[in-house]
Amino acid sequence: MGVTWQCHVIGSSTIHNIQELNHCLLYLDSISETDDILPGGDTKMLALFAGSGPASLGAPAKCGSLRRLRASADAFPSFIPKEVERIKDPFGRKLATRIERLPVQLSSSNSCIMSSCVKPLSLSKTSPVVLLHGFDSSCLEWRYMYPLLEEAGLETWAIDILGWGFSDLERLPSCDVATKRDHFYQLWKSHIKRPMILVGPSLGAAVAIDFTVNHPEAVDKLVLIDASVYAEGTGSLTKLPRAVAYAGVYVLKSIPLRFYANVLAFKSVSFSRSLDWTNVGRLHCLYPWWDDATVDFMISGGYNVSSQIQQVKKKTLIIWGEEDQIISNKLAVRLHCEMPNAIVRQIPDCGHLPHVEKPHSVSKLIMEFVQENSYKDLHFSSRY
Repeated sequence: MGVTWQCHVIGSSTIHNIQELNHCLLYLDSISETDDILPGGDTKMLALFAGSGPASLGAPAKCGSLRRLRASADAFPSFIPKEVERIKDPFGRKLATRIERLPVQLSSSNSCIMSSCVKPLSLSKTSPVVLLHGFDSSCLEWRYMYPLLEEAGLETWAIDILGWGFSDLERLPSCDVATKRDHFYQLWKSHIKRPMILVGPSLGAAVAIDFTVNHPEAVDKLVLIDASVYAEGTGSLTKLPRAVAYAGVYVLKSIPLRFYANVLAFKSVSFSRSLDWTNVGRLHCLYPWWDDATVDFMISGGYNVSSQIQQVKKKTLIIWGEEDQIISNKLAVRLHCEMPNAIVRQIPDCGHLPHVEKPHSVSKLIMEFVQENSYKDLHFSSRY
């Protein structure tokens, strides 16, 4: 006999399986961070009822119980640091369950890197959308936008840049720009295999520009979000003694510094949410090889792509948060002027990471950008 659940949140809907149950739980957790307060200020009992089945499922469950059920239902990959259990954000938890590792053979060595990413559930006929992340981050940066793009029917990949994210780097390769580029190209060549719409936020925009100039055949279009493309690499950090560099990265992964970065990055985020986002943002730093990989990148010189910008001929969408306190939105105008085939869109009341802070606005812009290309392809094919 099957089990049917009722989820009561301002009305009710019948839930027939665990997948639908998880959807309900994600919604409940997204309503309120800490209690049972629903939109409009009403306090209601969030109850889960079993129409039939084991007696333990038959009693009403308060929100706290729902969260415990949600936590036990999440199946995180074994290679994710165990601290993922502390993350409350339901979208972060959900995307973390989707992370997997794919084999990537570097051309510069005999190393095969088991490389972390989120793969699409299905392929499409349009160009795949490939999401990079910013400096010292991971694919979890896309926890809010990834499901929106996927629900729109786009083939969506979220890739961890070599040296960051959740790849297995126990046998650590170089993490300089050339090796990061080679790693991404070999991953694309082995697994994605088609020209992509490449999306790069913050430093990920520099990664995207460097990659596009060196491998134009792999890129269909570009999307650059609050692009960090005018910095001269890691600057004076390249001259630091290694002992000092290691002390610096120790501070870099600390909770106070990460929390402060969140305060700067977002226009308006509550203390509790910012603290949870701090845990999401530093989860990959807990691997034993993270310090070595980060120091290697710092000392190598980092990304310096300002001279490459005008070499990019691909159609480009530039997105910028109007209230960015880290990189001035005036640079959006400069970047637009220097890219011969670009359009620019600004997101009002938004900080440095619009894809986290305003995911619906950004996903709408990207979907329109993708569909523009799709409609042309469909029109062309219908003529022959």
